[in-house]
Amino acid sequence: MKLSKKDFVSIRDFSREELLTILELCGKQKPLAKSFKLEKTHPGRILACIFHKPSLRTRISFEVAITQLGGQSLYLTDKEIGIGSREAPKDVGEVLSRYVDAIEIRTFDQKMVTDLAEFASVPVVNGLTDLLHPCQVLGDIFTIREKLGEIDGKKVVFVGDGNNVSRSWLNASTRFDFKFVLCSPSGYRISESFIEEAENDGGCDFEWIEDPEEALRDADVVYADVWASMGQEDEEKERIERFKPYSVDDEMISLASESALFMHCLPAHRGLEVTDSVIDGKHSVVYDQAENRLHVQRAILALLIPTESEL
Repeated sequence: MKLSKKDFVSIRDFSREELLTILELCGKQKPLAKSFKLEKTHPGRILACIFHKPSLRTRISFEVAITQLGGQSLYLTDKEIGIGSREAPKDVGEVLSRYVDAIEIRTFDQKMVTDLAEFASVPVVNGLTDLLHPCQVLGDIFTIREKLGEIDGKKVVFVGDGNNVSRSWLNASTRFDFKFVLCSPSGYRISESFIEEAENDGGCDFEWIEDPEEALRDADVVYADVWASMGQEDEEKERIERFKPYSVDDEMISLASESALFMHCLPAHRGLEVTDSVIDGKHSVVYDQAENRLHVQRAILALLIPTESEL
C-alpha cells in the first residue's frame, strides 16, 4: 500500500489506516534488518538530508535507513544551500528533485518544510521543526505497541512544555484512541488554536493538567523532554526555575501505573527534567524508542519512495 500523500510533513496528513500501515511495515522490517535479511527494495535511490539543527539520532537513523533499503544519503547543511536566503525554497525543491529521490529536512520553521514539499516533485520528510516532530512520535507509538500491546485505551502524560513533540502527540491523539495529558506550568501550554485544529480534525481526548500528582495518576506512559529547546537558550534560566517541580523522579514515576513506560526523545539533561534513577530505571525505554526511530523512518521511506517496479 502506498500513502495518500507524497510527503510526510505531519501525522495529521494521514489517516489512522495509513499510519497503521507504516507501523505494520515497521514491525515486519525490524527483525529482518536486525538479522541482516532485509530486502534491498530501493537500490540506487538517493536521500538528501538537509540539517539546519545538529543531530545524533535523526541524521544517523535516516542515513542508515536508506542504506538498509539499498540506497545512499547525502548530508547537506544550510551553508551549502541557504534556503530562504541564498536560494528560494522553490528553486531548491525543483533542483534537488532532479538529483535525488527523496529529501529529509531538520530545520526551525515549519513553513520551510511545507514550501519544500510543495515545490519538490520527490517525497519530503519532516525530520523536525520548531512546530512538529512527527517521526519521533510515530516511532514512540511503535515502541508503546511493542511494550504494551496497543496504544488505544492508554493514558500518555507529557511532562514538559507545549513544544514540537507534545504537539505531535496531540496530533497523534486525533488518529489513535488514547488519552493525552500535557502536564506543565500555566504559561507553557499548547496554543488554543492548535488544540482547536486538532479537535476539528478527527477529535481527541486531550487534557492540560498543571499539577503533576494529578496528571500522572494511573499513567501508562510518562514522557519527559528538555525544558528549553534549541533556539530558546535565552529562556533557559527562567524555564529551569519554572519547571523544577516537574522533574520526573522516583516519587513522581511511582504515581503512574506499575507497568508504566518512561520515555524521552533525547538528548536528556539528567538531573533536570529527569533523574538518573528514572531514565536508567525499570520503567525506562528510552534506548528502545531511539532505536525505533530507525525502523519507523525506514518504513516511511519505503512507502514514499517508489520502487523500480512502481516507476
